[in-house]
Amino acid sequence: MNVNGKHYRTIWMENDKVIMINQNLLPFQFELHEAKNYQASIEAIKTMIVRGAGAIGVAAAYAMAQAFIEAKGDIKFAENAKKEIEASRPTARNLFYATERVFLAGCKSAVKAVSEAQQIADEDAEAGKLIGIHGNALIKRNSKILTHCNAGWLAFSDYGSALSPIYQAHRESKNVFVYVDETRPRSQGARLTAWELHNENVPHTIIPDNAAAYLASKGKIDIMITGADRIAANGDAANKIGTFEKAIIAKTFGIPFYIAAPLSTFDIHCKSGDDIIIEERSEDEVLYQTGLNENNELTRILVCSPGSSAYNPAFDVTPASYITGFITERGIFPAEKSIIKNMVL
Repeated sequence: MNVNGKHYRTIWMENDKVIMINQNLLPFQFELHEAKNYQASIEAIKTMIVRGAGAIGVAAAYAMAQAFIEAKGDIKFAENAKKEIEASRPTARNLFYATERVFLAGCKSAVKAVSEAQQIADEDAEAGKLIGIHGNALIKRNSKILTHCNAGWLAFSDYGSALSPIYQAHRESKNVFVYVDETRPRSQGARLTAWELHNENVPHTIIPDNAAAYLASKGKIDIMITGADRIAANGDAANKIGTFEKAIIAKTFGIPFYIAAPLSTFDIHCKSGDDIIIEERSEDEVLYQTGLNENNELTRILVCSPGSSAYNPAFDVTPASYITGFITERGIFPAEKSIIKNMVL
């Protein structure tokens, strides 16, 4: 990604430190966050300083590498660290995919752990690039596209998943327009996707999460593309809460609904969406919002009825029957069980 004329990856490793763009401060402040050890990297994952399917996986890979550096040959230390890392965001398949690979490499040496983590980061960026190339074929000129949450640069080490085809279409002057779901409660669409699209000069507007059905009923949405955090063997897909609602709208109005995700997000050992653990986050994310006050300072305020509680599931599951297809680094595939097993294996 380019920010103020400089290229950045969302997250990278320097010696034994992990450096990442602090997504909690965007779009108001652009700052880099430094995690000096594996526990600090875990905290960054938990608090969503780094977030998004691919970026979580890369952060987990680097955290696992940090653990091996700190372990100094103590495999038991690394095993315990692996369990801690995997408990940080339980829905994201990329996290487990990454820790598994780096742990096996780290059992040989800490140097190999670091090398494997870097390989995962590079593969993540390349997959995003290829998803953009393949997905662009689905986007016609003058298309109006709806996306949910943030599945762009910030959600991966680079390029992204759902936004990557949009960027490619924009580079080819297809005159696309993007409806950006605000994505409550954390507003990843309004804060992060909109920031990315603004940086790339892609025409867009932010809409309330509950405005999509109205727009679809008026024929104003040509295609929907979202990301995913885990895709089961039968094609069911977990993604940011509210995604299933968009898929229902798409099916009702005959709008193609695609999920863009690298193969690392597919979990053939997970039979269906019923087996996907849905992370439940703090009610404070619903009850409070953070923004700029009149003094241009970041401020957290209560936006709900004082004394009321809130329920905050972070994800929902879209059944495969609602998904037109998957955009992957290997191409575009229908949401069918047999196809998924073949393409992953």
